[in-house]
Amino acid sequence: MKIFLAGATGFVGSALIPRLLQENHQLLVLVRHPDKADRLPAPVKVVAGDPTRPGRWQEEAASAEVIINLTGASVFTRWTAKAKQQIMDSRVNSTRHIVEAMQGAANPMTLINTSAAGYYGIHDDQPKTETSPPGQDFLAQVCRAWESEALKAADHGHRVAIARLAVVLGRGGGALAQMIPPFNLGLGGRLGSGKQPFPWIHLDDLTAIFAFLCHHREISGPVNCGAPQIINNAEFTKAMGQRLKRPTLLAVPGFMLRLALGEMSAALLGGTRMVPEVLERHGFVFRFPEIDQALADLLP
Repeated sequence: MKIFLAGATGFVGSALIPRLLQENHQLLVLVRHPDKADRLPAPVKVVAGDPTRPGRWQEEAASAEVIINLTGASVFTRWTAKAKQQIMDSRVNSTRHIVEAMQGAANPMTLINTSAAGYYGIHDDQPKTETSPPGQDFLAQVCRAWESEALKAADHGHRVAIARLAVVLGRGGGALAQMIPPFNLGLGGRLGSGKQPFPWIHLDDLTAIFAFLCHHREISGPVNCGAPQIINNAEFTKAMGQRLKRPTLLAVPGFMLRLALGEMSAALLGGTRMVPEVLERHGFVFRFPEIDQALADLLP
């Protein structure tokens, strides 16, 4: 299968490339900065371009059978007006130009476009399946605009799957890399009350999900990409402490997070109980369905 991958040099993309190559897919990888191309495996074809702008890369994208879009600026920053605009634009504009590329395709294609658990809002403790309504906060607004752009490809006869990602736990980057140092210093603790849901997924399971979606053409629309075990922040903190053999008695008061991070603190003090109903209904099997299993693999 010929797959065009945007956002390939990020945390998830770097892990997804070897997974797809292992399955003998032909990969076209969009790279914005040429210096990052040297890090990619030899079988990958590098395509130069910026997904937030139209360009010749769109012709290469249109030649693929599947496009996987992982692009988007990090949300883990103080949400100034400028940062919020960048968070929104980096997702919406790249998706818009990818959909434009698909309009020139000779045959129907598949777009697997990322979104996030934040679609459902961050102040609701009810379990969320793919049919649950969206939230109203900033991250939910971003996800709604992001998904709306991707779904326009369906108007042109293409299949669209929306991968709503939980917090991705993996080696060498992502959320876990930021968490380990304070835990090792004995400073790990729950955030606020600790009762807020903590949707998560092991990186290996996530890359397997992308491969699964490539092959299962009967799946379209939103797909919750989170582990089936629903835990809260305090339970995750306890599991981390036990695995690293460090105390977790400290807690970060909510008001301190709000003072330090402003509006962005809401994403840490809230959460979503996301349920992977579509994946389980279609027979996807998680290697790491429980947090203790995942941390045992990632923190040996």
